[in-house]
Amino acid sequence: MIDGAAIHALIEELYPICRSITGQGLRETLRIIGGRIPIQLTEVPSGTPVLDWTVPPEWNVRDAFVADPDGRRVIDFRRHSLHVVNYSTPVRARMTLAELRPHLHALPAHPDWIPYRTSYYAESWGFCLTQRQLDALGQAPPDAAYDVVIDSTLAPGHLTYGELVLPGQLEDEILISTHVCHPSLADDNLSGIAISTLLARALAAGPRRRHTLRFLYAPGTIGAITWLARNRDRAARIKHGMTLTCLGDGHPFTYKRSVGGRAPVDRAAAHVLAHAGLAHQLIDFFPYGYDERQYGSPGFRLPVGSLMRGRHGMFPEYHTSADDLSFVSPQRLAESARVVAEILDVLDGDRRYRNLQPYGEPQLGKRGLYRALGGTNIPDLQMAMLWVLNQSDGQTSLLDIAERAALPFPAIRAAADLLREHDLLAEA
Repeated sequence: MIDGAAIHALIEELYPICRSITGQGLRETLRIIGGRIPIQLTEVPSGTPVLDWTVPPEWNVRDAFVADPDGRRVIDFRRHSLHVVNYSTPVRARMTLAELRPHLHALPAHPDWIPYRTSYYAESWGFCLTQRQLDALGQAPPDAAYDVVIDSTLAPGHLTYGELVLPGQLEDEILISTHVCHPSLADDNLSGIAISTLLARALAAGPRRRHTLRFLYAPGTIGAITWLARNRDRAARIKHGMTLTCLGDGHPFTYKRSVGGRAPVDRAAAHVLAHAGLAHQLIDFFPYGYDERQYGSPGFRLPVGSLMRGRHGMFPEYHTSADDLSFVSPQRLAESARVVAEILDVLDGDRRYRNLQPYGEPQLGKRGLYRALGGTNIPDLQMAMLWVLNQSDGQTSLLDIAERAALPFPAIRAAADLLREHDLLAEA
């Protein structure tokens, strides 16, 4: 079990960093992740063609502020990384509020929140502030002059992503992908980053699994596209995958199916959520949201779904300063980590067996299987054993059986393990 307090502590460490799709904030984030798990970093130069895109110039920001005529910083990037529009071009000017106003972004409906805005692919600049801050600026004389500074650079550099591969018995891979480009937003997506990192650390310390596991930490959209461009052949090994995001808030779980809708990962997620007794909804794929849409594009069609709680753009705190450390809780983070781990267990444990005594029901008592049942805490194991024996025709998988029997996958898998030990099953 992954400790929710440890997940929250990692979020707290990452929270102050101003991340973007490139730059030192992104590298610092990956460095901190690398302190927990041995990720391999890849740097791709600006200007590199990646599928239909091009790796953009690298953006770094050192300082940004608006100062009133008395020199007081009325908007200050040092107080919150959301105050500057992400990827703002450098500015150093003096202007009136009327001149500055088109570059200011606030949320009238939430006067104490700072919005999150970006300008990745169109050169622009701006500041984000609370509506109360904006209203206070409006009380100054119309001719008041403000010093406006964005000390940033847009220059040739690199896009950086990190990945950890845990080799399994098979080359077939399970992908866990998280975007690492958002600045100080705890739920979107520090929750996904922290859960993925600590889950990867726990799995790396455990026994070798059947599938190879790939944990990818890349900036949204352009990062996934860059990885796909550099791994066209290797991508075909991905048989199951999920993007992780918004996993620390108080909303019910949402699982967004892969583009095909009935991939094993879709069925595994639905099965785990149904048997976990947690409020949840299953939604069909749509080509917007997170990087599942890149993995599911027609040239790749990788079976990658998305696990979240609050849905993209559908809760008020989304992409605002209200998505802070208090918005995510250790309890919900631990619960989310457990769901992800159980989905991985189903995917890794699912396989097809052939009943070696297919003519009639084999006698279980003479093989000591009823005594084995008495030593386990798994409920429904006897019924699970009968279902596995009945359905193991070499074509039906354990997940198929669990779904038909309406039994939790761990009971079905435990039954199959017992039957194998007693030479009643063989892997098909």
